[in-house]
Amino acid sequence: MYQERADSVIQRFTEPCPVGADTSHIFPAALPTTRQSALTRSLSDHPLGKDPQAMRTGQRQNKGMRTRLGCLSHKSDSCSDFTAILPDKPNRALKRLSTEEATRWADSFDVLLSHKYGVAAFRAFLKTEFSEENLEFWLACEEFKKTRSTAKLVSKAHRIFEEFVDVQAPREVNIDFQTREATRKNMQEPSLTCFDQAQGKVHSLMEKDSYPRFLRSKMYLDLLSQSQRRLS
Repeated sequence: MYQERADSVIQRFTEPCPVGADTSHIFPAALPTTRQSALTRSLSDHPLGKDPQAMRTGQRQNKGMRTRLGCLSHKSDSCSDFTAILPDKPNRALKRLSTEEATRWADSFDVLLSHKYGVAAFRAFLKTEFSEENLEFWLACEEFKKTRSTAKLVSKAHRIFEEFVDVQAPREVNIDFQTREATRKNMQEPSLTCFDQAQGKVHSLMEKDSYPRFLRSKMYLDLLSQSQRRLS
């Protein structure tokens, strides 16, 4: 049953789009050429010195970055090898993925987020688009809601705000000005619900933007195919 359903999901997400159809919600715009050039120059000009070990480490880092840039220079769905940038631990975990679980990820975004392997796969996909901070913020908010100590709640709230929400935060998420300022105001008296508005905005953004592209990505379709082959 699950194999038939997986076949249906693969067919649904690999069907060609009608001529003239708007695919902007499916295929992200390519990374601007100027940004690609700047990132490539930063790789080639990095001062590694004459330490052979440092040079080898730098070469591996450069290769990984160029792989990401290669993915971004084309449509995400046409990237040929997502597995090249999958973290080792999630990659090993995904090898135990069942067809039933992988197929259910297409039911809804919340179903995907409820599965640890789904989160691992979605995180790996977001890394290819340099937008994993959205998922990390959402997960941080979920963990924050479990806080029971008032003292820890205040410190955790400020840490999350400074890392994800504040202007020019290290991992700043894409939210509107009103939501950012409302969250800033909540920092005066942090509570378990102080990030609800911002978390909801980020959830909606991922659900409408990144999630559909993930379902059409080669990585997800390959995971379905691999899980089917393990059953056969």
